[in-house]
Amino acid sequence: MSAQLIDGNLLSKQLRSEVAQRVAALGAKGVKPGLAVVLVGDNPASQVYVRNKVKSCEEVGFHSVLEKYEATMTEAELLARVDALNKDPSIHGILVQLPLPAHIDDHKVIEAISPAKDVDGFAVESAGALMVGETGFKACTPYGCMKMLESIGMKDLKGKHAVVIGRSNIVGKPMAMMLLQANATVTICHSGTKDLAAMTRQADVIVAAVGKRNVLTADMVKPGAVVIDVGMNRNEEGKLCGDVDFEGVKKVAGWITPVPGGVGPMTITMLLVNTLESAERSTRGA
Repeated sequence: MSAQLIDGNLLSKQLRSEVAQRVAALGAKGVKPGLAVVLVGDNPASQVYVRNKVKSCEEVGFHSVLEKYEATMTEAELLARVDALNKDPSIHGILVQLPLPAHIDDHKVIEAISPAKDVDGFAVESAGALMVGETGFKACTPYGCMKMLESIGMKDLKGKHAVVIGRSNIVGKPMAMMLLQANATVTICHSGTKDLAAMTRQADVIVAAVGKRNVLTADMVKPGAVVIDVGMNRNEEGKLCGDVDFEGVKKVAGWITPVPGGVGPMTITMLLVNTLESAERSTRGA
């Protein structure tokens, strides 16, 4: 057998088309969703990510603001800019691109963003809302993974065993919470897990998110399982690859996400969805 691909590019186009329709509906009420992206320093990867985010905003009809600052910007100056954006009614989402220069405390900056505009879903209040099932913003990458599962008919995971490889605050932990909300039985694995393969072989759904090549190989996968690869690495030839041995695993799995063209496009799409929802809430006074 050969696994079917979960095409992140195709699903992103479909979701962005829906976003554009909802943006048009908001426009009729005189509201245009606004996203502010703040970049400090000249990290090459960050510059690419930021450019893609701004371009995506423009494509769906958002108002986007890109603020670039030198790496010498002080923490106090950045916090002042975040405060000003919090108070700007034309901005519904604020994204401070990570990593920040070493002299700036990432956590302090993220926590300075208003919970109503934390469209990355990284702040403690957003994480807490997810934990207890309250309304908040979901972290974009795991949110995108859930949409991918929904696209193949797996919205309700009752009776399914899901294994998450990785325990980061940005992907692993919120991923586990979202899978739990979808009624899956969830196991979180990490560097301290004694026998990873024993866990993954039981899984109906595997999400690999550790940033390490070939952490999941064909012998670790149950036939027919769904495999979602969040990893972003480079192989010996410098080509983009994920955490999963794609060529081997696709011969065993039922569904698999490619890298590139899988989870990556979905992350930016869910950022757009979160920003749109923030704008919609503002019209309801919520």
